Amino acid sequence: MTQIWKDGKVVPVTVVQAEPNKVSILRTAERDGYEAVQLTLGKKKREFKNRPNQKVDVAALKLDDMIGVDSFVEGDKVRVSGITKGRGFQGVVKRYNFRGGPKTHGQKNRHRHPGSIGSTAFQRVVPGRRMAGHMGTERVTIKNLVIAAIDKENNLLFLRGAVPGNRGGLIEISNTK
Repeated sequence: MTQIWKDGKVVPVTVVQAEPNKVSILRTAERDGYEAVQLTLGKKKREFKNRPNQKVDVAALKLDDMIGVDSFVEGDKVRVSGITKGRGFQGVVKRYNFRGGPKTHGQKNRHRHPGSIGSTAFQRVVPGRRMAGHMGTERVTIKNLVIAAIDKENNLLFLRGAVPGNRGGLIEISNTK
């Protein structure tokens, strides 16, 4: 993240390099039963079907058209999806903000442990119990991020706020209209 000056105020932004995507497949209602556009960025392909709040104008697109940052307008609200940073195997104190055990009253080497994990009635661990485990690397969607600025020459989008994932990670940006 960085910051830019806008109307005399500092705005926190994330700079995203949005390379142009090529239209690889067009789906039409007459031929396929639905309307959709498949975009390709390098070797990655992703198909975008019609959502109830977002229409794909298939008639305005042709095969091998390039869709870049010029399809966005400054001030638009966008939805950004990506894979979060991996945190590895974490204990309950870091993963779920557990408090841990006391440092006195006979406790030795149990300061960051979860404590009791269930009653004696069930004779098993109840599903959904918050325990230590793998943290991160899950798909997260941030809604209503505002486009603060656009640099069309360098294919850069300046999004107000943070986006999921690490530097150089692949994210999906779509309008929320």
